[in-house]
Amino acid sequence: MTAPTTAIIGAGISGLTTAKMCDDYGVPFVVFEASDRVGGNWAFGNPNGHSSAYRSLHIDTSKHQLSFKDFPMPEEYPDFPHHTQIKDYLDSYVDAFGIRDRIEFGNGVVHARPRPGGGWELETQTTGVRTFDRLVVANGHHWDPRFADKPGDFTGLTMHSHAYIDPRTPYDLTGKRILIIGIGNSAADIAVELSSKTLQNEVVISTRSSAWIVPKYFAGKPADKYFRTSPHLPYAWQRKFVQMMQPMTAGRPEDYGLPAPNHKFFEAHPTQSVELPLRLGSGDLRAKGDIERFDGSWVHFADGTSEEFDVVVHATGYNITFPFFDPDLISAPENHIRLFKRIFKPGVDDLAFVGFAQAVPTLFPFVECQTRLVAAWLVGRYLPPPVAEMERVISEDEQRYTAHMVQRPRHTQQLDYFLYEHDLRTQEIPAGVRRAEAEAGAGAGVGAAAGGRAARR
Repeated sequence: MTAPTTAIIGAGISGLTTAKMCDDYGVPFVVFEASDRVGGNWAFGNPNGHSSAYRSLHIDTSKHQLSFKDFPMPEEYPDFPHHTQIKDYLDSYVDAFGIRDRIEFGNGVVHARPRPGGGWELETQTTGVRTFDRLVVANGHHWDPRFADKPGDFTGLTMHSHAYIDPRTPYDLTGKRILIIGIGNSAADIAVELSSKTLQNEVVISTRSSAWIVPKYFAGKPADKYFRTSPHLPYAWQRKFVQMMQPMTAGRPEDYGLPAPNHKFFEAHPTQSVELPLRLGSGDLRAKGDIERFDGSWVHFADGTSEEFDVVVHATGYNITFPFFDPDLISAPENHIRLFKRIFKPGVDDLAFVGFAQAVPTLFPFVECQTRLVAAWLVGRYLPPPVAEMERVISEDEQRYTAHMVQRPRHTQQLDYFLYEHDLRTQEIPAGVRRAEAEAGAGAGVGAAAGGRAARR
């Protein structure tokens, strides 16, 4: 089988890992990147406007968990590297595997449409219309800001954490009354930074559901080095165990001033922060519950209280957006898109997605294991199951990974990396290899089967 020509949208971690794996498998590919550099979200100040990195950002997952398996982070890196070190790491990755010359910088995909006979037609920024046999979408899901939807209007400064750089960029956030909405990792980092007494701010953090705070270190080591889910024990049992242990290791959020969570530990994405409890416990930062409405410079809270603010920062996550697809072809309403193994859309035989999950505790190895399957698919060594089976498995996986979670757009993509990787490595990839071999043996040929757009049933 001749390897299909493949277009990859995006040169962030997902696109770069896909490119490297395509090169390993001998797949001809082009990476389309709107920016002038690699790194996506990790390229601080990325001119494409898609980076949400702020000046002080360090990774929340330790380098031990975050490193690619075939390209470890430098030994001299600290446990939790700064974003500039992650960017350097990705540049080294690109150059070590020789894929930079196949990235077309400043040439993003404006529109992608399926061709009637199979394959894709891409309208690009600078090189016109290009055609490819296969398309891999790796444009990321942390770049289209999602704002809290609350009644009323706020007349002060409103901004999203996506736009935050530092206390003086892009706005002077000193000597202000600041409300931060949300309690994810970015909300915690920004709240800690802005509540420093040196900035003379009064900072309040508002949370609808509250959050369980996990430490970055445990017994002197990065805490996530101790975290590994076993595929050989019921997932529910393991959740119960960590739910029992969490208050013993990090305390309950209400002990240091947060509202009591409306969920158990691991029923929503936890927040990893050493400094947030300290800021709350020191009185530098205050916490409130949900917002009822805005009224000019006043914010009314669900507990019946109200306060006046100069600035409201929405640290409320992101929309999953595919601006190059027609919405009736591919979209993710309320951040929900049904993908088989978070990769394939049932019924679309020449399209794959990489990186569209909130993988706990690590993202880089997650996309790395996804691209192993994608590369095998591209060269005909792996074949997904029929559409009906794909739909069944999608529902089964959603039940496994997200049914116990708080049902919000933030958690539609949640999964456990260790369980996911074990499933792909021991179950799905071997099964897909057998399907590909059976179809080839039947005389249809994997290439012919993948060439049309008709769904296999």
